[in-house]
Order: sequence, then structure tokens, then C-alpha cells
Amino acid sequence: MSLTKRVSNWFSERLGLDDLPFFKTPDYMYHVNEWLGALVAASFIYTVISGLILFLYYNAAAGYQSTETIINQVPYGSVVLYSHLYGAYAMIILAYVHMFRNYFVGAYKKPRELLWILGVLMLVLTLGASFLGYSLIGDALAVSAVDVGAGIITSIPQLSFLIPIIFGNYDTGDYTRVLALHIILVALIGLLFVFHFFLAEHYGMMPSRKVKPKAPAVYTKEEWSKFNPWWPRNFVYMSSLIFMTWGFILAIPNALAYLNGLPQYFNPFMNPKPAPPPNSPAAAHITTYPPWFFLFLYKIADFTSDVVIFLMIGVIIPLVYLIILPFIDRSDELHPLKRKVFTGIGILMITYLIQTSLWGDLAPGVEVSVKDQVIAYLIPAIIVALGLTFIKPVDAQLKPSRGISPLTSLLFMVVAMLFAGSVVELIDYPSLFTFAIAVFTGSLFFIGSKAMGKVVLSKGLPNNAVPEVKTTTETPTSNETKRKFAEVLMSILFVLVVVIVAQMWTIPPTGYASNLFGVDLGLVFLMLGEVISLYHYVVYKKPVEKEE
Repeated sequence: MSLTKRVSNWFSERLGLDDLPFFKTPDYMYHVNEWLGALVAASFIYTVISGLILFLYYNAAAGYQSTETIINQVPYGSVVLYSHLYGAYAMIILAYVHMFRNYFVGAYKKPRELLWILGVLMLVLTLGASFLGYSLIGDALAVSAVDVGAGIITSIPQLSFLIPIIFGNYDTGDYTRVLALHIILVALIGLLFVFHFFLAEHYGMMPSRKVKPKAPAVYTKEEWSKFNPWWPRNFVYMSSLIFMTWGFILAIPNALAYLNGLPQYFNPFMNPKPAPPPNSPAAAHITTYPPWFFLFLYKIADFTSDVVIFLMIGVIIPLVYLIILPFIDRSDELHPLKRKVFTGIGILMITYLIQTSLWGDLAPGVEVSVKDQVIAYLIPAIIVALGLTFIKPVDAQLKPSRGISPLTSLLFMVVAMLFAGSVVELIDYPSLFTFAIAVFTGSLFFIGSKAMGKVVLSKGLPNNAVPEVKTTTETPTSNETKRKFAEVLMSILFVLVVVIVAQMWTIPPTGYASNLFGVDLGLVFLMLGEVISLYHYVVYKKPVEKEE
């Protein structure tokens, strides 16, 4: 018996891992889009760990001064702070991707309704906790963001009593109450995550539509028993994803720390450094804006002066819709193009979220007339309606060259709407930046149009078409060659990890060069994640594995 097997058996026996009621996974589910929840969890875990480290040094009574002390005096403090910030960013982005992926595949349908609702609530809590955490920096942007939040609350007289409860004396630089509420929200996310995790393991990952084409899409206990046990294979695969996620969270912000003089419209997305303090002369020369994940709300505030209408459009209606979605989409259809109304709403939600966020970045604080609102949001709605009218569902079993997947169709419509929106933005706000966005989205639209045109204009498959039988071209010899190559690559990556770790400790713990430590540590995590992924391939890949 190999050493790895003995170690695995030791943990399994001591911890009772074989008795855990966790989902056993079929071979075809080991790819990233089935494990988006694990990526969100990895971001959350990293953010909590880094947040606890920052908590040891942060003084909420002097928010901005404390932040500057962490960056400039605490060993590798800027590495932890910047990666903590981008860990929260990664969690928000991945949570949106995870939610909308489940939206389009119908993962909110029976029996996963409660799982979906918990996910939506966790996204809301994540946005709230991230807003409060962003405010703890205490710079001019944080104060401005809190001012906007406080202004929205005070505009509703019945809610004014919440200001001292939520924000305390933030205007004097004291963020004690904000920190307390930030920790409470993170704790709530953790509790809901545990419940969400065990429900996900109970129902298991959603099977492919080729296997379960209708809801409820769950494997029976008999089918389940034939799959791979959670320990150790799922643990190994999940570990590779966690390390890679942590690698990006560390490497990206610490590399961006060396980019100076970014244009103003890049700052909400690409600048991990604090802005000047609110009472400094430099603060008067910067454009205030909220954190990028609330830019869409910032722009919706320019649509109306009525705060109730603002909250209805930006918060209440989308949130209520997502929560009640499992109860209003009662069909057993899982194919996105067989539930076109809900698919169309989902596409528009993504498009409007991106469009309004960019709009808020490019034209902050500029009032928008009703006419311009109608033009901006009617064009995407028309494109969605026309697209869903003419695009027909293609049987997943049919020959791929004669059709396109539903997700490809949905992606094309999103690109089309973004192209239309970028053209409108270029006309209203001509600049090199808006021109570059229009050219980029136009190129994607042109490429997609050529591919879509071949399908839409073709006669399609006859009703009696015979599905193509997929066969594998992989032979035992080629498979063994891949294994050998993977083993060699593992060795090379491990040597590189040792080399990088050996020189990391020569990097100064503070000052300009300290962020190189974060970049190197991120690369180490990325390579370790790839090593674990290759190990998963070498150990668990079957000699000849047929395509599902």
C-alpha cells in the first residue's frame, strides 16, 4: 500500500470520514463550473482569515490612521490588507457567477428551493458586510459612501433611529460601531454558509440535463452509491481550487499596488490603495464614488429623487423576485430556452447590472431623464425578446456542429446588449476609454454573429435526426503518456515553489517592495493548486474514460 493511501486511510478512520453524509460525485462533474460554490467558499475563508489578522492591528477609534499604520508599519500589513479587500471582491463576483449559473440551469427548482433562498440571502449579506468593511478604511471615499448610505436611511423618517446604531460617530473618524456590525454580518454569513453547505451535500450537485432532463434533478440513493466518495477525491479536487483562488486573491491586488496614476474611471475597480483622508486638501480634488459593487445603486439614485422609488427599483423588486423565483417558476423544465420568460429576465438582470455599474462609473452624479432611461433599458429588452423568439432549444444529444448550446446563445445576447450599450455611452460620453470598450464589445459581437448566423439561417436538423454517438479517441498509451507528463510537470512546479519560497524571505516586510511578497505568495499558491490538480489527474483519472 502506498504512503498516500495509508495517510488517507488513517485520516478516514480517525475522523470517520467514510460515514459523513456528503455527496458522492460522478466522474464527469470534476470541472470548475460544477464547483463554483467551492470558489465562493474559498474566497470567504481567505477573507475571514485575513480579516482576523487585520483585527489584531486595527483601531476602530481612528480608522484612517490605523489603516495607514497597517500599510506602512505592520510587517506585510499592506499584503494582508489589499488581499483582504480583493478577497471580498472575489467573493462578490464569484457569488454573482454562481447564482446566475444556477439560475439558468434551473438549480432553484424542487427540491433545492431553500438552498437557493439561502444563497440569495448570503449574497445580500455579503454586499452589506463588504460595504461596511470598505467603510472601515476611513478615507474620503469611505466617508462619502457612508454619507450616501446614511442619507438614504435618513430620507425615510421612520428609519432615522438606525443611523447611530449602524454607523455610530463615523464622522469623527470613529468606526467602532461599523466594525461591530461588519463582524456580525460576517458571522451571519458563516452560519448560513454552514446550513447552505450541508443542504448542498444532502441534495448533491445538480446532474447534467443529459442524465436528468427534468426537475426534480437529483440522483437516487442507488445511483449515488456508485459514485466516488467525498473523501479523499472531492477533498483533493476542492483543495486545488482553494489554493488557486487564494493565489489570484493574493497576486492581483499586490501587483496592482505598483500601478500609479490610473485614470479616474479605473479607480473603483483596480486601485487597492486608500484615497486621501476626508479632511485633507487632496480629498477636494478626487471624484467620490461608492465601492464598485454598489455603482449600479449610485447611478439609479440619479434616476429619481424619490428614495422609495429608488429602493424599489434598485433593491426591493430584484430581491423579492429572486427569493420567490422557485415558487413562480413551477414547471419541471430545466432547459433555459424552454422557460424563456425567466431566462429573459435573468439575461436582463445581468445586462442591467453591468450596464448601470459602468454608467455610474463614467457619469457619476449626472441626472438622467426619463427619456434617456427608456432608451438605455429598452434596447436590451428588445434584443432579448427578439433573440429568445428566434433561438430554438437544441437537444444536447444532437451533433454539436449543427447547433449551439443554450449558454452560448445566452452569452451572445449579453454581448449584443453590452455592444449596444457601449455605443450609446460612446455617443453620450466620447473618450478613448468608451471608444476602446465599444471596439472590444463590437469585436465580440461580430465574432458571435458569424457563429450564430450559421445556425439561425440553417434549416436545422430534421425531426428524425439520429444523435451522434460520442466516442473517445483516447487510448491507454496516450493516457499513460499524459500521466507521465503530469508527473514531470508536478516535479517542475514543486521545484519552482521551493525556489520562490527561498527568496521570498529576502523581501523587506514594509515599504515599497513589500507587496512583492504578496505577488510571490500568490504565485506559490497558484502553483501548489496546479500541483494538487495534476495529482488528482494522475491518481484518479481512469485509464480510458469515455465522455459523458
